[in-house]
Amino acid sequence: MDRKTQHGLLLLLCLSWLVQCSAAFVFWTSVLESSYTDSSSNKTVDQFCECGVYGRNSMIEKASGIIALPRGDPRGCGLYNIYNRNFTSPPWIALVKRGNCTFSEKIIAAKRQGAVGVIVYNVDGTGNSTTHMTHPEADEIVAVMIGNIKGREFYELVKNGTEVYMIINVGSPHGPWIDTYWLYFLSIAFFVVTAASLAYFVFISANRLLNLRSQRREERRVRSQAKKAIARLQVRTLKRDDVETSSDSHMCAVCIESYRPGEVVTVLTCDHIFHKTCIEPWLLERRTCPMCKCDILKALGVEEEPKEDVSVQPPAEVTVITVTGQEPLYEVPLTGAEHLYDNRAFEEDAHAPRR
Repeated sequence: MDRKTQHGLLLLLCLSWLVQCSAAFVFWTSVLESSYTDSSSNKTVDQFCECGVYGRNSMIEKASGIIALPRGDPRGCGLYNIYNRNFTSPPWIALVKRGNCTFSEKIIAAKRQGAVGVIVYNVDGTGNSTTHMTHPEADEIVAVMIGNIKGREFYELVKNGTEVYMIINVGSPHGPWIDTYWLYFLSIAFFVVTAASLAYFVFISANRLLNLRSQRREERRVRSQAKKAIARLQVRTLKRDDVETSSDSHMCAVCIESYRPGEVVTVLTCDHIFHKTCIEPWLLERRTCPMCKCDILKALGVEEEPKEDVSVQPPAEVTVITVTGQEPLYEVPLTGAEHLYDNRAFEEDAHAPRR
């Protein structure tokens, strides 16, 4: 795998991690549609607000039913018989107050008695603010959180005997640093990078395949020409009175066997001889003589010798002085830099002031 491919994979992994982290920061709002009959006017009151937030572990789905309150403590903490409902009742949604136990315990208690959804309203004094609640132990039920004011309104209605029908619909995604458009942008960028990476991998694979096919065609071409060239080599059959068969010192350098009368040998362009069945496969693979390394195929014209373009630079002009003495003559170049001499006496004379 080359460096460009590694960079593409690293970019793809980083973008995948960024999309996953972005999705972890996103939370979904919920739209609450409530309907009840006003006891004083005997009129149906319909309310609509995007005032809830799905829990981090909640199912992002629609849920509907009659609102039910826990018996006694509105916080709904406990294990059994918390709500005045039973499994034969119509679909119902639990309305509980935050506090006194974990969100998971509240949701599990309502789910155990048959609730199709849970609405948790915030503590007193928080207005209509909400939080992104976490309930990892209760993840197979719709659970949303609403503000205290809205929750107290539903609580008082149900407590006074009013039957409130609630529909929880999926709202829109939000996040602390990401919004819907940014999520769309990341998704599109992810698919674009994925498609580009796949196209790049296909291009690299196709390019390597083409190069491999071209290389194989070239090898077949050279091999075919080599076979034709090898066929031009001199071939002869050894006789009993030949010098190669008269002594055991003559042997084929490929198989390390002595020559015998009647064997067929091939004479290379360098005049070395070998068994025909030994040297021909050798030349197809290695091209050179096993003894002198002469390139037999080039000598037969299969490939031309590459011409080297060597530009000859004229030697730099230097000043040369000739030193004489008892020793043989030698020349010392002067290039303007400090000189070092093999003859220490001459060096002292060179540095001595001229008179």
